Amino acid sequence: MTELRTTIVRLLSNLASAKEIGLYLKRFARMEAARFAVVKVGGAVLRDDIDALVSSLSFLQQVGLTPIVLHGAGPQLDEQCQAAGIVKQTVDGLRVTTPATLSIVRRVFQQENLRLVDALHAAGVRATSIQSGVFESEFLDRERYDLVGKVVAVHTAGIHAAIANGAIPVIASLGETAGGQILNINADWAANELVKTLQPYKIVFLTGSGGLLDGDGRLIDSINLSTEYADLMAAPWLHSGMRVKIEQIHDLLMRLPPSSSVSITRPDELAKELFTHRGSGTLVRRGERIEAHAGWNALDRERLQRLIESGFGRRLTPDYFERTAPWRVYASEHYRAALVLTQEVFADGEPVPHLDKFAVADDAQGEGLGRAAWRVMRAAVPKLFWRSRPDNPVNEFYLAEADGCIKGERWNVYWYGLTTFDAVREAVEHCRARPATLKG
Repeated sequence: MTELRTTIVRLLSNLASAKEIGLYLKRFARMEAARFAVVKVGGAVLRDDIDALVSSLSFLQQVGLTPIVLHGAGPQLDEQCQAAGIVKQTVDGLRVTTPATLSIVRRVFQQENLRLVDALHAAGVRATSIQSGVFESEFLDRERYDLVGKVVAVHTAGIHAAIANGAIPVIASLGETAGGQILNINADWAANELVKTLQPYKIVFLTGSGGLLDGDGRLIDSINLSTEYADLMAAPWLHSGMRVKIEQIHDLLMRLPPSSSVSITRPDELAKELFTHRGSGTLVRRGERIEAHAGWNALDRERLQRLIESGFGRRLTPDYFERTAPWRVYASEHYRAALVLTQEVFADGEPVPHLDKFAVADDAQGEGLGRAAWRVMRAAVPKLFWRSRPDNPVNEFYLAEADGCIKGERWNVYWYGLTTFDAVREAVEHCRARPATLKG
């Protein structure tokens, strides 16, 4: 364990703080090996970015983790079919697979599977090629798609045997019927069925885009399905393949433990996505509902106090709940993230919301739950001011969310929605004079 910790710290020292590294080390170390992660690799990644993929998988093995890799080969199939004079036919987004096409499918999957395994071996990574025997299948619709299958059972004996020997299983998305007929399986479908069977902590889709993009082409860093799914599906820019992908991820996560998550990232960013709070691509979680309360009465104060004290690593003053009059409290349904807002009256008589506490539980950091709670709050609160100690690791997030910041020796003061100099001045004065409510 000491050697493992040293390796992680050395390899990730430029990506994350020691606290973050320790948090993820603790999480991954205590889970069953086969439930760490399923990594789905697109054919374009195998074609264009295999070196980065091998490097990332090598890193994971060095730190004692064994991901399960499943790959597709779409672009390679297109190229080989075209070379053979076979015109590509798709129905409902699926490749119609004739016997002639299936012959190429089998050959290409074998080539790509062995090419990745050979590249891993050349890098000193233990890996096992699994080209059949995992996905028991039936014909999806013989008349419409010909030799295309749907998965009816997932057999994991070969996967567990590879992991027991310290080898990364590299699985081709080919199915076979009970009678031995090979069938072409959509790689995303195969990955989904594998995930439902293994119930892993992490599901990773490696792509060239590095994540999901919004209507302006900007990376979406996290999605909390409990609070954002309906709005996301109503967005006019979400359509075609990306819409289907979000629907599939939603349906998948609803069938997995709440701790599971889906990450979409690039091969060279895999370690950053797995081991840092910020991540590198798009993190999708089922998440929790964020509920707004107008006072303490509807809240479980003991749970809220435990959350605040664990999030800050210090104890609240004994009279905190008596002397603090909340205007709004935004709390996740399981008390793993919360924002406590008060209202302060400025000289012009207008009340201005003030963020008194923002806490995220240790086991929720990196999930995007705190960000989801912040978004729910911000959508309802058009202006806000707050303070933070200069060494608070959340300050980078605060700076990105604020319209302005004034730094000080004891407190940095942040705000958004304050439009006059006097309002900003009063916000700063209030924050600097406000008594501390955490001890130590």
